[in-house]
Amino acid sequence: MTVTRRAACVIGWPVEHSRSPLIHNYWLWRYGIDGEYRREAVRQQDFAGFIATLAARGYAGANVTVPHKEAAFALSQPDERARAVGAVNTLWFDGDALRSTNTDVEGFLDNLDASAPHWDRDAATALVLGAGGAARAVIHGLLSRGVERVVVANRTASRAEALRTSFGARVQVGDWARLEAELADAALLVNTTTLGMQGQPALELDLARLGGHAIVADIVYVPVVTPLLAAAKARGLATADGLGMLLHQAVRGFALWFGKTPEVTSQLRALVEADLIGPQANRPQTR
Repeated sequence: MTVTRRAACVIGWPVEHSRSPLIHNYWLWRYGIDGEYRREAVRQQDFAGFIATLAARGYAGANVTVPHKEAAFALSQPDERARAVGAVNTLWFDGDALRSTNTDVEGFLDNLDASAPHWDRDAATALVLGAGGAARAVIHGLLSRGVERVVVANRTASRAEALRTSFGARVQVGDWARLEAELADAALLVNTTTLGMQGQPALELDLARLGGHAIVADIVYVPVVTPLLAAAKARGLATADGLGMLLHQAVRGFALWFGKTPEVTSQLRALVEADLIGPQANRPQTR
């Protein structure tokens, strides 16, 4: 009897910069699972055809990265989290059905739980910077954990207004031009923009008005310690970095494909961090 080796992949264009193979193949080795996680570079015009043959190619499922997250939503059966975010990053087969979710939600929350335990006990107000897909995942997660008020500030105010329309009255629109004033009531500050990413402008923000018990999170992971996080650490504030989110968002996909819920350990974090600061550290930030 032939035993088929289980496989999963990350699909994107380009995709060679993704750190997902490093994470998943480490877990396969760590747990002694006979499997493989690969990269698949697929152009936008070829994506639908590739997804139609995903099972025939031997894949139990896949991660999806730019520019395919919205297309994958339309080609699969999304769960509640994926519908709330409007995009998917994880696909798996349930019998013949191709199902999907967005693990950025739990990646953000699980990393926040690990970095700042019990953060949600007093998080009445959160300030979220940015209004893209990552912001939608963060907002959905915050609302699901009982945050009473989420203020969204974006340089293009209409995009923040669209999030208020999508998520309801607990989401309010902040003034990007007056960010420091918005900090006064925030128990949690989350940057979902590319500001502070390697090669991008820094996020110019004076944190003096944040309370002493506030928490600062940044989804950027190149560099691991962004200027925003460095400023928060200098004030003695609790922080949650983008590398932790990257690792935690990978957990559910691995469990769905390979039947084992993996741990995010210090050894795995050190492995990925070494890759981020090593000879190829100038590679773009790609999940």
